[in-house]
Amino acid sequence: MRDYHWLHEYCLNRFGSAAALEAQLPQSKSADELRAITDDRYLSLISLRIFRAGLKHSLVDAKWPAFEEAFFGFDPHKVVLMGDEHLERLMHDQRLIRHLAKLGSVPRNARFVLDVAQEKGRFGTLIADWPVGDIVGLWRYLAKYGNQLGGLSAPRLLRMVGKDTFIPTDDVVAALRAQGIVDKAPSSQKDLAAVQDAFNRWQADSGRPLCQLSVMLAHTVNH
Repeated sequence: MRDYHWLHEYCLNRFGSAAALEAQLPQSKSADELRAITDDRYLSLISLRIFRAGLKHSLVDAKWPAFEEAFFGFDPHKVVLMGDEHLERLMHDQRLIRHLAKLGSVPRNARFVLDVAQEKGRFGTLIADWPVGDIVGLWRYLAKYGNQLGGLSAPRLLRMVGKDTFIPTDDVVAALRAQGIVDKAPSSQKDLAAVQDAFNRWQADSGRPLCQLSVMLAHTVNH
C-alpha cells in the first residue's frame, strides 16, 4: 500500500492547494459531543438512515417532520410500545413512506437503543467510547443488535451522527483494490481487518481522522 505522503501529495495536486483540499474534508464530533446527543435523536438518525437506504435522500428528508410526529419525536420509551396494529395504521398515513419493514424497524431499534442505554446510561456512550482503531467492530455491533443496519448502513449512520469512520464506498473500494489491500468490497472479517489496518496506518502517519482519510482516498480514483 502507498503511504500517507503519497495520498496527501496526490490530493494536493488534484485540488491545487491545501486550503482547497481542506474545504472538501468532513469533520467528526468529539466524544463529549457524541455523548450529549440524546437517545431520541439517535433513534431518529438510525431511522432516517434506514429510510434513506435505496431512496432519494431529499425525498425522505422532506417527509421527516411527519415521521417525527408519527413516532412521538422518536422517544424510544414510547416508540418501543408500538405494536403491529399501530404500524398498520401508519401504513395508511400518506405523509409517510409506507414501507412496512422499514416502519417496523423503528420500534425494534427503539428496543436496541433502550437496551444499550440501560447498560451504559445512554446510547451515545456506546458510540462515543468505541475506539476508532476498531471502527469495523462497531459496524458489526450495530448490524448484529440493531435492525436493518447491515451493509453500508452502519458506517453511513456513524458518519451522519458525527462518529469518526471511513466508509467503503465504490470509490474507496476501488482505491483500496488499486493499492492491493483488498480485491473486492470488504465483507469478511479478514478483509475488514485489512482495511482497518490500512486506515490505522494512514491515521498514525497523518493524525487525521478516518473520515478525512476516507474522502481523500476516494479522490485518488479517476473517473
